[in-house]
Amino acid sequence: MPMSAPRPRQPKRLAAGPFQPAISSFRLHLNAEGKSPKTVRTYVEAVQWFAATHLRPHTDCADWPDVRGDDVKEWMVYLLDHYSDSYANNQYRALQQFFKWYSEDEELPNPMARLKPPKVGEKVVPVFTEEELTSLSRTCKGKTFADRRDQAIIELFKATGIRLSEMAGIIYDPERPDRNDIDLDSRELRVHGKGRRERVVKFNYDAARAIDRYLRLRSRQAFAHSPRLWLGVNNRAPMTANGIYQMIARRGRECGVFVHPHKFRHHFSHTWLDKGGNEGDLMELNGWSSPQMLRRYGASARNARARRTYDRVMTEK
Repeated sequence: MPMSAPRPRQPKRLAAGPFQPAISSFRLHLNAEGKSPKTVRTYVEAVQWFAATHLRPHTDCADWPDVRGDDVKEWMVYLLDHYSDSYANNQYRALQQFFKWYSEDEELPNPMARLKPPKVGEKVVPVFTEEELTSLSRTCKGKTFADRRDQAIIELFKATGIRLSEMAGIIYDPERPDRNDIDLDSRELRVHGKGRRERVVKFNYDAARAIDRYLRLRSRQAFAHSPRLWLGVNNRAPMTANGIYQMIARRGRECGVFVHPHKFRHHFSHTWLDKGGNEGDLMELNGWSSPQMLRRYGASARNARARRTYDRVMTEK
């Protein structure tokens, strides 16, 4: 399958004007609730975008009490015309949280109380082929620090399907083993997930060996004392989530495979269910609190089994 490029992102208008004070209060509320920085940013920007791009130029609303359900509907129509249904659904969920908080805090009617979110059509879950994974691994088979680090990250992504932010947040302190998130002997990783929830996941021997090889070179780096596991090249500071994302994308370009970190999560979940893994165990390993994602990957695994069954049934003579 040919390598496809991601859709370029257009900058959003976020100048909310008179709507901003309530948005700032909403940000405070989210932080007080212990939401992750990424969740706070996503929710806040969704509300700012709605106010700056729709309410201010296209309605007579002067402040949030003036907003009606029809204003939200019109915004959803715009989003569905310009973006995917899943993206529009995510924006709806963010606005839903804002209006739920605002209506309760100000003791006002909720304009979204009777609205329904945009339906999200079922799409094929993007997973890797074995050839793509092999090609990706071959790009970092050298003995340099960057090669060993990148190989360890890729193998750990493959073995666990953890989120990008979780990969970047792994703690490693050789002088304080009790603080370490990773245990090579038991092949277990403590993950700092969404909503400050921690969980422990397993990884395979391929990942353990790759990480062990990386650690032998890590100890010689200027930032070896850093509690972050993944260090930058040329004695630079630890990698950020964005740095890991860019590295994965670059390795993909080197071998002609379109890849982003979340695709490993797709692949891990799909493979787990396709091989008959327990659904409840997958929810625990992935840190899911809702079965919504489970249904999506379950459909993907069933489709894969059906295609294999087709070959067995229809090609037999």
